[in-house]
Amino acid sequence: MSKSLLSTAEENYLKAIFKISEKRKGTVSTKEISGIVETSAASVTDMLKRLSEKDLIHYEKYKGVSLTNSGLEIATSLVRKHRLWEVFLVERLNFGWEEVHPLAEQLEHIQSEELVNRLESHLNYPKFDPHGDPIPDRQGTITERNQIPVSEMELDQIGIIVGVRNTDTEFLLFLDDIGLVLGTEIMVLKRFDFDSTILIQMRKGEKHTLSNKVAKNINVELKK
Repeated sequence: MSKSLLSTAEENYLKAIFKISEKRKGTVSTKEISGIVETSAASVTDMLKRLSEKDLIHYEKYKGVSLTNSGLEIATSLVRKHRLWEVFLVERLNFGWEEVHPLAEQLEHIQSEELVNRLESHLNYPKFDPHGDPIPDRQGTITERNQIPVSEMELDQIGIIVGVRNTDTEFLLFLDDIGLVLGTEIMVLKRFDFDSTILIQMRKGEKHTLSNKVAKNINVELKK
């Protein structure tokens, strides 16, 4: 299946399936896809049938969806382009990390592989995007790293923020406001059993109380 024969909507569905599968193993449900592409379950079902006919997904009603090898190749390429463009927008054009997702959504559909390869070289082959998500290389290989959400840190553990699970503008601006950006070192001082709120301390001594909702959406790599 030629990438150029796919519509933008079809590419977005493949990418949505990839991103859900990236977080956990197993098939992806219609409901999960609907939540990402923001359309009705009926419309999702129609699109899945179309992608199945093009041999881009394995789809069986009520049993979930997975990408075929062809679908995975296309989805990986889209994710690669999206995340490289995010790096470019932040590092070269000084956009905020909360601004780049919708722009990269437009740029990821550019077809030129040569342009993308030169972009990667220009950026010195980054492994992760501004939100901490891994960038597939030219062969589709993804760099894995050990990370856990702040909500799973133990008392007195020290971690370095390496990613976020929520890229909504409001959430990223909130993290900016309190200084919890990528590369920040934090330590867990206290956990409140009542609502799983966590008290953390930054390296410079500043302390913040994080709700469970916030803590589970920030990923850290534990410091040894």
